[in-house]
Amino acid sequence: MYSLIMLLVSIVAGFLGSLLGFGGGIIVVPVLTLFFGVDIRFAVAASLISIIATSSGAAASFLKDHLTNLRVAVLLELGTVLGAISGFLISTYIQANWLYLLFGFFLFFSSIMMFKKKKDSTSLVNHPWSDKLGLESKYQDHLGNVIHYKVAGVPWGLFSMYFAGVLSALLGIGSGIFKVLAMDGFMKIPVKVSSATSNFMIGVTASASAGAYLMRGDIRPEIACPVSLGIIFGAFMGAKALPKMPADTIRKFFVEVLLIVSAQMIYKGFQ
Repeated sequence: MYSLIMLLVSIVAGFLGSLLGFGGGIIVVPVLTLFFGVDIRFAVAASLISIIATSSGAAASFLKDHLTNLRVAVLLELGTVLGAISGFLISTYIQANWLYLLFGFFLFFSSIMMFKKKKDSTSLVNHPWSDKLGLESKYQDHLGNVIHYKVAGVPWGLFSMYFAGVLSALLGIGSGIFKVLAMDGFMKIPVKVSSATSNFMIGVTASASAGAYLMRGDIRPEIACPVSLGIIFGAFMGAKALPKMPADTIRKFFVEVLLIVSAQMIYKGFQ
């Protein structure tokens, strides 16, 4: 019975994770720990497997629909990896509760800014780095129109990825939310492309951490298997739904999830 409930919850998590570009861990970990009494180590390990599953289940479809910007993904991963290394090195010097509060209030502020924005803001010119690296691209919207977009604010995007990597290492969270926020806010990339590109990136980021958890024996098949199966199925449905959904609907979903996660982080910080 528990495995069936885990499977159903994971389908929902995979759908939202692929739709919004942050993986299903934000939903899976609280459900496993609060409702199933799963040890947090095993829940986080299953979450990492689910993130890889989300990326694997959605990335192929997004690439086929030309939503993923591979050049942007590879560039931003440099910032995330450097940030993760820095976060690991300074993890013993910072109290966790302050990090949770900082993270929570940052997400709350970001959700308000994104809610006020309500629609994509595009750049008319490329950043010089974008011209040199060929980052600009195009995609089809839900009406079948071809949308060409430029890529601005590349240094700010890289800095945001560094910050995302630091928090990811310090708090043990996925950084998909920061990836989408950076691409949407600083680099002026349409939210659909941001979500698809983030889906591609989170699988690469989570793979290294999942290997460490596997060697430590924290990945339990009875937990990871139903979670991964549900995530893959949900991610496949989300990948099919994303190209057909209006950008403002996706943004509205994203804002709601940001508010929920920020409330969780602030609560943990005050605890």
